[in-house]
Order: sequence, then structure tokens, then C-alpha cells
Amino acid sequence: MLTYSFDNLNGESMYEYLYKCIRDDILSRKIRAGEKLPSKRVFAKNLDVSVITVENAYSQLASEGYIYSLPKKGYFVSKINDDFSGRNANPNNYSLPDEAAKEYFVDFSRNLVAHELFPFTVWTRLLREITLSEDRSHLLKSAPASGVGELKIAIARHLYAFRGMNVLPEQIIIGAGTEYMYGLIIKLFGRDSIFGLEDPGYTKLNRIYAGNDVTIRFLEMDDGGIIVPGLEDTDVNIVHTSPSHHYPTGIVMPISRRYELLSWAKKNENRYIIEDDYDCEFRLYGKPIPSLQSIDAADKVIYINTFSKSLAPSFRISYMVLPKSLLPVYRQKLGFYSCTVSAFEQYTLAEFINQGYFEKHINRMRNYYRSRQNAIIQQIKQSIIAPYVTIQQKNEGLHFLLKINSDISDERLIRHARENGINIACLSAFYTEHSCREHSIVLNYSGVEAEKCEKAIEILIKCIAEEIM
Repeated sequence: MLTYSFDNLNGESMYEYLYKCIRDDILSRKIRAGEKLPSKRVFAKNLDVSVITVENAYSQLASEGYIYSLPKKGYFVSKINDDFSGRNANPNNYSLPDEAAKEYFVDFSRNLVAHELFPFTVWTRLLREITLSEDRSHLLKSAPASGVGELKIAIARHLYAFRGMNVLPEQIIIGAGTEYMYGLIIKLFGRDSIFGLEDPGYTKLNRIYAGNDVTIRFLEMDDGGIIVPGLEDTDVNIVHTSPSHHYPTGIVMPISRRYELLSWAKKNENRYIIEDDYDCEFRLYGKPIPSLQSIDAADKVIYINTFSKSLAPSFRISYMVLPKSLLPVYRQKLGFYSCTVSAFEQYTLAEFINQGYFEKHINRMRNYYRSRQNAIIQQIKQSIIAPYVTIQQKNEGLHFLLKINSDISDERLIRHARENGINIACLSAFYTEHSCREHSIVLNYSGVEAEKCEKAIEILIKCIAEEIM
């Protein structure tokens, strides 16, 4: 599988960068003539980008003649005259970066989902019923720009029942992945807007905004989330936040801080808040935390969520709920955009929600992850490192922090774990401008295979013990 890093975009869009990477590999014969390229969905999943990014890159390559498509078979590399390529034609004259070629026994650094829990039988049956229905002509028509009405109604009902959000279906915009949604929001507000991101925060988010040529400010946080007085001292007018479960710290923003943030937005007509509710379904104990949007009386919150965490990353179905006041602006500026999600998938997902299968699936996953987390925590508490570590933020989401009460450097611990087949990430890696005052492992356990988990934790405990004892 082709693998590229998006760490150095240098102002280019993600699809342009991907297009150039593939083009250069074709010209240098790293990808040979006649070779089949990965499918768009598989490639997007592997690169952790949206399908539309891969689709645009392939489209550009095809239009310039570097690749060609065959019906029902995919994309293949064209033969290019050696005399004009001007590149080294030796396919062996390159090497992969060490980390790209390295396979770990277990990777605790990535926040994935347990694919074995997906209800394939139910999903396949619903898709077949929709496809074989008498009235199926609508399946072959282009989906409305903002998404299929049936799915928007299903999502609105789900949000009311599960998140206490009273929204109209017409406020919902459906698209292929949250990255696509961020792009729409940037186009909606314009590149003159200044975006505030949580620090620490999801590092890929930084790259996405930077790749879209917008100005970013990194906002300091405390135990309650974004420090609003500090925000007041900036020129930020759009804040991106995850108040119900922050990644990677796991912080849940208290109600007083939420009202402070809403008050900040209300003070200026150009201020808005993007509420990223990416894994709200996976609060493992207690009732779900009310969304920021549900208490927003000033119409200032743009709510974003995705089915990538609750179903599978390959679905790339996300949605946002726009404030009613922004709907006319959205229709004027972006109403001509085509919907980027297959109508087949939208109708199937609508039935999956309406018939109660989505709720059952979430409950099953929540029980599974709660059991998995309990087993891991119990294993750590009964180990020799128990007196030297503290488990933090363990009730929400699919990861928790394992704080090491030692001055051992993060780099040394990461290197030791990797040498033993375990990939980990530390909290310090998620800071951009501010400093991290503790040594904590961000333990993402959701995508770890059940049969490997106990052994992996055992190895990690051994690595920590060897460093601190």
C-alpha cells in the first residue's frame, strides 16, 4: 500500500500534495506502468484522509494522462516514455522511512474502532432491501447538495433523543468526512477569519487548517478547557473545541465554562464556535454530556459529528448542524456544491438509524469498550508500576491518560516501547505553543485486537518498569 506523510504541505491543499507525490513516484518508476492504484476508499483510510482528497488527486492525475481508469476495475498507471520523464528509472533506487516500514505488535497511538463489532449482516440486508424496493429510481439520482432528506430527518431525531438537540433537518449538511466539513466552514467564513484551536489538541486538525491557508491561534487550556479570558485577548473569531470530550486530555468542559465561551461568541456578530462532538456516543459511565449547541441561545454554535467512530472510518459520513442564521449565507455561497456521499449509503444509514439498529450497535460497542477498559486498568493497578502511575480521564471516550510519576523523558520511553513492538504517543506531542508539565501516555485502546491486548499491556508495563524502577 502506498504511504505518504502530510506533515509538510507548505501551503498546498491535501489533494494537490497527494497528486504530486503519486506523480513523482510514477515518473521515478517507484510506481510502475500498468500497476493498479489502491481503491479510493482503501487509500483514503490508509492515509487517514477523506475520500474526496484521493478522488481529486486521481482526477488530476487522470486528466494529465499519468493514470487511466477501467470500468469496475479501478485506476492503473499509464506507460510514460523514458526519454522524456527526466527521472531515475531504477525502481530500487529509494528507501522507505523507518517508521513507515515498521510494523508494531500493537499500536496504542491511534484512535481506531473495533471493526469486528460492525453488524455486516444487518447493514447488507438493509442495503439489499433498499436496492430491491419497487420505488428505487431515486437511488440513481444525484443526492441533494446538503444530503438526502430521509437521512437528515433520521439524524435530527437521533440528536433530539440522544443529545437533547432540537434542530431542523434543513440545518443539517451531510458530507464525506469531517475534513470536508472543515473545508466548507472555511469557505463559508472566508480565509480572513482567524481560527482558535485547543492547545494541546488533535495535531491533524492543525495541519488541515494550515493546509487551507487560514490563520491559526493556539489557545491555552486548564482543567476546564479553553481559558476564556485568554481567548478574549486574541483576535480569534472562530473557536474549534471539543467540550464533551477533549482529545487527548479527556477534559469535559464544565457548564460554567461553556456559558463563558458562549458569552464570548455573543459579544461579536462575527464570532462562532465549532463544536466537534467526534465520539460523544462513547461516554462509558453516566448520562451523555449535553452538547454546547443544545444550550446555545444566541445561534452561535456549529455542531459537527461523524459516523467514522461509531460505525467505521471507511464510511466517511459526517454531518454538521448550522445555526439558522447561517443557512441563507450557506445557500448563497455553497449551495451549488454536490453532495459527496453516495445516495445508497445515505438511504441505508437512514434505515439503520430509524429501525433502531444504530442505538443497539452503540450500546453493544459501549459495553465492549467498557469491559476492555476495565480489564486494562485492572491489569495496570495490579502490576508492579501501580505505585508510580496515575490513571486519568477514564470515564469518557476511547482512550485515557496514563500519567507516569517520574522525570523519565517521553522520547526515551517511546523509543523503549517501540523497540519492544509497542507504539505509544505521549501527551507532550499534542502541544504546539504551550508546554506540557507532565509525562503521560495517551492510551488509545479501542482498535487493539482483543487477543493481543493483555500481552501488549504486559509488555508496556515491563518497559515502564525498566525505565523508572
